[in-house]
Amino acid sequence: MRYDLVIFDNDGVLVDSEPISNRLLAAYLTELGHPTSYEDSIRDYMGSAMHRIHDLVQERTGRRLPTDFDDVFHARVFAAFERELKPVPGVVDVLGKLAADGVPYCVASSGSHERIRVGHRTTGLDRWFDEDRVFSSQDVGRGKPAPDLFLYAAERMGFAPEKCVVIEDSPLGVQAAVAAGMDVYGFTAMTPAERLAGATRLFASPAELADLLV
Repeated sequence: MRYDLVIFDNDGVLVDSEPISNRLLAAYLTELGHPTSYEDSIRDYMGSAMHRIHDLVQERTGRRLPTDFDDVFHARVFAAFERELKPVPGVVDVLGKLAADGVPYCVASSGSHERIRVGHRTTGLDRWFDEDRVFSSQDVGRGKPAPDLFLYAAERMGFAPEKCVVIEDSPLGVQAAVAAGMDVYGFTAMTPAERLAGATRLFASPAELADLLV
């Protein structure tokens, strides 16, 4: 194993949540008078912490989102997760191999701790991630593309940044990993390869990822 620590993004990498959450985000923003297509949401908000959504909408329109925006959005997302959410196909095999080989790993997500936990409980991934392996943008001052979250996760796990690899599927996440001085493998399932151009390596499936990590 060429790395001491594998840091997984959550949405789109561990759980197949991006289609669900971006569909609902686009619909809710449109409902509030900010016309947004599913493709717009993927392009502009995928991988973002909630504060970035607020910042971009205000920057573009001069209007603030409602104070209860996060609560309403998360309630809709969590309800949809209960009905629809699945693990990314093949990712359990990757986690199993890391665990069997004794390779440390964790998750570092732009989502809240509650969102991570709801997704993991729904999909059964909670068995792979105890509390000490879960890090959220809530834990740091700035979300991706700032490097803070990945640096925090590495510090808490006890490893130097240059000994870590990040598994990401969003341009913001790739930028954050590069800024943290870490290698990053970009997952191209939902994001065109050219938008992940800063990644160390690209892969199209968890089976490919397992081969890259050995």
